[in-house]
Amino acid sequence: MGDNQRIHPAVDVEAPPLTAPLVLRGLVASGKGSSSLSQQQPPLSLRTIPAVMQVIKLSQTTSCCCCKCICWTVGLLVLLLGIVRATAGILYLVFKPKIPNYSVDSLRISDLRLNFDMTLYAKFDVKITANNPNKKIGIYYEKGGLLSVWYTDTKLCQGSIPKFYQGHQNITKLDMSLTGQTQYGSTLMRTLQERQQTGRIPLDLKIEAPVSIKLGRLKLRKVRILGNCLLVVNSLSTNNLISIKASNCKFRLKL
Repeated sequence: MGDNQRIHPAVDVEAPPLTAPLVLRGLVASGKGSSSLSQQQPPLSLRTIPAVMQVIKLSQTTSCCCCKCICWTVGLLVLLLGIVRATAGILYLVFKPKIPNYSVDSLRISDLRLNFDMTLYAKFDVKITANNPNKKIGIYYEKGGLLSVWYTDTKLCQGSIPKFYQGHQNITKLDMSLTGQTQYGSTLMRTLQERQQTGRIPLDLKIEAPVSIKLGRLKLRKVRILGNCLLVVNSLSTNNLISIKASNCKFRLKL
């Protein structure tokens, strides 16, 4: 009987099965486990926290640099604007600039007639005085200046202002010939004849002159002199000296 006895190893009931971890690792590794195990996400690693802090610090540093750049740029612009204003103020006090003025000395109508196409042809001879009252500023009259004569909103004729230089406190006489053609000439001619019977015909003489200002030896950028002279004449008869009964001229600079 002693020979037939078998010795069985003692089993520890409380010990976990040895194959359980192996089966679990196999299931997770092979992806054949339950859906709950396969969908589990690993916990956030502590190593990512310093990286996030570095990104935050880098963003704060970049924002600070941008703010400094903007502040420096704005400050520089304000400084430049102040320098420009101060320079302009000094130049104004030194040179005391004044706008040149003009006057119409005489007006003669060489031709005023209806053409076969019913347009009105006009030719005016105008004498103008240009006065530069500045003591230290010269004026270059550039190419492209125009002088025109209008009746209400209709331009009768125009001519080009010659290119020349006008020195300090200089008075220049200009003799100009203006020509032009106007549509609906019969209606306009009839209107002018009716006004001529009253002895008071309003005309508007407009000036547009591009000029460059000379301060000492410095020649500045171009500006435009814009002006108009409201005239009242007694007649529009051709080849006769016309009497200017009233004249009101105003001028301004356009940068």
